[in-house]
Amino acid sequence: MAPQDLNHGAPGLEYFTPKHLTSPGTPFSSSKATTPTPTLFTPLTIRSTTLRNRVLVAPMCQYSTAPTGPTTGALTDYHIATLGHYALKGAGLVFVEATGVQANGRISPNCPGLWSDAQIPALRRVSDFIKSQGALSGIQLAHAGRKASTCAPWIAGAQRTQGGTRKVSVRADVDAGGWPEDVVGPMGGEEWTWDEKKLDDESGGYWAPRALSEKEVGELVQDWASAAQRAVKAGVDVIEIHGAHGYLIHQFLSPVTNRRTDRYGGSFENRTRVLIEIIQAIRKVIPEGMPLYLRISSTEWLEETDEGKKYGSWDVESSIRLAKLLPALGVDLLDVSSGGNRPAQQINMFDSKDYQVRIAARIRSELQKENLSLFIGAVGLITEAEQARDIVEEGGAAILKNGEAEIAKEAQAAVAVTQSKDGNEPLADVVLVARQFMREPEWVLRVAWQLSLDVAWPNQFLRVRFPKL
Repeated sequence: MAPQDLNHGAPGLEYFTPKHLTSPGTPFSSSKATTPTPTLFTPLTIRSTTLRNRVLVAPMCQYSTAPTGPTTGALTDYHIATLGHYALKGAGLVFVEATGVQANGRISPNCPGLWSDAQIPALRRVSDFIKSQGALSGIQLAHAGRKASTCAPWIAGAQRTQGGTRKVSVRADVDAGGWPEDVVGPMGGEEWTWDEKKLDDESGGYWAPRALSEKEVGELVQDWASAAQRAVKAGVDVIEIHGAHGYLIHQFLSPVTNRRTDRYGGSFENRTRVLIEIIQAIRKVIPEGMPLYLRISSTEWLEETDEGKKYGSWDVESSIRLAKLLPALGVDLLDVSSGGNRPAQQINMFDSKDYQVRIAARIRSELQKENLSLFIGAVGLITEAEQARDIVEEGGAAILKNGEAEIAKEAQAAVAVTQSKDGNEPLADVVLVARQFMREPEWVLRVAWQLSLDVAWPNQFLRVRFPKL
């Protein structure tokens, strides 16, 4: 065979890009290996998809789509350049950021959407490239609820109050492409603004929502299903429902932010109703072999606040109760995050490395006690190779070998909770990494190198691969 015939193109594209000799991020088998391949770098099959490794790129808002005109909400070449690079450098699955199922469900006017068939071709182009690099493509379908119609964070960061305080959020008015009159939530009125600040308060960064009617909630459920159908048409491999971080689904789940008196408020069954209806509606319209993920805030850290004590809050016990319902509904993986529903939450997430991992481990353990099958994803500030490995490896006792002693003790306790009689159980099945990929798109390859694991690199980068340790 002539050398020119050996450089095959990746199939399914209308342009040429080389098919990799070996899918990047997958380990080479060797008879000389003295230690087994870390679980982090073993494949995982979920329905008809197989992850080449267990490092997933979490959805990350980029605020980089057109706010008006015929391409409103459609992905662009920017998303190929960023998301495609993570796929090129070995991530197992790459998620497109929170994507609005309705136009008023975007966080900002510059966030993507999938409420129109016109947005399908751009998503397909991004998805096709991600898959051409050997990764799976995913999309997170979302509705921001009362956190919608805000400006990109760098807009907020450039503004200060009269007192000189830097603003965290800025409301997007009509002249900025926003929809101040159509910000919605379970509850309505100025007292339900996310940051609890009145509209005449210059330090406020969010609009007051109006309450959704029961009819509108039903329409919302169908719009979620329609967006899922469009994702299928775009060739996406995995769909995730965003039910976390104080966005609309989370607002319905929490007794702090949902005090409705109709069938969507009050009891646990009523507050979870909209999520369950969304899951059922999506599962009906996507292929049987297509995985469905769900991201939740496992706790909103409001238990010790005045509101939490008075009304109750969404906590870990609530998440465990919900998780037990998910396998029968057709959810395949629970992506465990936390916080975001009220500024009064009682934790600084940036000062703790493994709190979400420990919660994920607890949920996983509780499911296993009832022989329920649900994959668990751990997300949040996973930046060290050894930490990522130990989360998915049996006996993850050394999550924070170099961290604070107290956190290490808490990690040991999480391991003890998940231990089975025959040995240690993993804390989670996959890890979802966000900001570290923005700093280092080659994070998967760097992790493998730190673990002394020989993995495949992209064809085009073989000449600069890290030397073997």
